[in-house]
Amino acid sequence: MVTITYNHPDSMPDLSGKVILITGGTRGLGAESARRLAQKSPAHIYISGRKAASADAVIQQIRQAGSKTSVTFLPCDLASLDSVKQAAETFLAQESRLDILMCNAGIMATPPGLTADGYEIQFGTNHLGHALLIRKLLSLLQTTAEAADVRIILLTSLGFKMHPGGGIVFDAVRTKQEFSAFGGWIRYGQSKLANLLYARELARRYPTMTSISVTPGVVNTGLVENLGWANRAFIWVTNLGQLMKPEEGAYNQLWASTVAKDTLQNGQFYEPLGVLSTKLDKASQDAELAKRLWDWTEEALQAYL
Repeated sequence: MVTITYNHPDSMPDLSGKVILITGGTRGLGAESARRLAQKSPAHIYISGRKAASADAVIQQIRQAGSKTSVTFLPCDLASLDSVKQAAETFLAQESRLDILMCNAGIMATPPGLTADGYEIQFGTNHLGHALLIRKLLSLLQTTAEAADVRIILLTSLGFKMHPGGGIVFDAVRTKQEFSAFGGWIRYGQSKLANLLYARELARRYPTMTSISVTPGVVNTGLVENLGWANRAFIWVTNLGQLMKPEEGAYNQLWASTVAKDTLQNGQFYEPLGVLSTKLDKASQDAELAKRLWDWTEEALQAYL
């Protein structure tokens, strides 16, 4: 595994008074982020996920580490827009501010499938579910930003480059998009490109908030463990066996969430650790594609807003 010497989590600033929501906060990078952020005394951390037992384990670990921060499990299945809507409305009923929204949850290179709403499973989970959560919480985020530093952090991946030709096949995202032998990776690339473009468009439309996309690097989390042997071998070989530990993989999203605001360029994509990416392709820099994605997403979510 890659060893990172950066000691950022211990040097994060005090987070007193801040409210944080982490999707996928019950395991992997999300759980590690919750544990680290709780050490800096925010007012409240919400961790979303599907399994209450996993959330309880994370909350217990935070308690055992001595943190007094309130931590609450927010049930949310990103593959169901009804579930996302309910989670957002539950949050809004309980909180009057939101300082950091870390869109961490995701799936990778899964077999062909559809969400509960009939969208390609990776695009629906990684992009559309998060987009609905952001849109439902947008008014609260904007209100908080009037007097505070608000961050929206979307996790993406350099795997976005595996997207299909043209970037996003809008006419096919309500199918399983069975491309080829590498279809799972192509669909993953499409969803991660959407994360990157959505952060860029959020920043353009709502400049009072800081919206950026980050990649954690290649981390040995449940996303990798849950892949079939061929896909695990593909990741291992293409990265020369260099997989980071989850506690190291969380560093970039923690940096993005807490570093001084003037360090960040709104709407941009950052690699570990805090490096402005120079690995963008044509689709990931396409402002018109970002606008089209926004408009398409707004139409798809209209019934849930």
